[in-house]
Amino acid sequence: MRLFAAVYPTRAAREHLVSALREVRELTGTALRWGDPEQWHVTLGFYGDQPEGAVPDLKEHLSSVAGETAPFISCLRGAGSFSGTTLWMGLGGQSECMVDLMRACSLDVAERARQRAHLTVARMSRAERTRKAREQRRRSRTIARPAPELSDVVHALSVYKGPEWTVSEIRLVASVLGEGRGGGALHQEVERFPLRGR
Repeated sequence: MRLFAAVYPTRAAREHLVSALREVRELTGTALRWGDPEQWHVTLGFYGDQPEGAVPDLKEHLSSVAGETAPFISCLRGAGSFSGTTLWMGLGGQSECMVDLMRACSLDVAERARQRAHLTVARMSRAERTRKAREQRRRSRTIARPAPELSDVVHALSVYKGPEWTVSEIRLVASVLGEGRGGGALHQEVERFPLRGR
């Protein structure tokens, strides 16, 4: 099983972001492949492929983390990109609490060092990556761009701030590659762990 721990924004937070992204989606056309809002999440810890026998240990770990973590306020705020190919939204509110939760959920010391609280919303499409590679090879300034650069999208979304919500649980999720909408991953909830700390 390919497993990860995550926090999911509320429906109201997701709908607000969908509305805010509407114009950007129209401008970018097919240059970006957008994720399913129902599956938008903030990854707390990625565990990769695990045998089923490892699930009870992960559940015990996440239950312990949830028992020591108090609910906190978060919101989606600002935007960024990874390698100029992945569009993500940042986190506001009590963002230090989210970072602490990510560190606690992660089992990999190296992963902890490079974690950044974010919610991935889109990735550059294969066709757009191919077009960009061709454009770079030709090094021509006369080629028309069919869509804004991802850096322009990030700049436009840098002022975004969504509604606040209370982070009140951790979810352990299985990711099934190729089974989701558009051939992406399908996320299936394994278990929820309510935050119970004070």
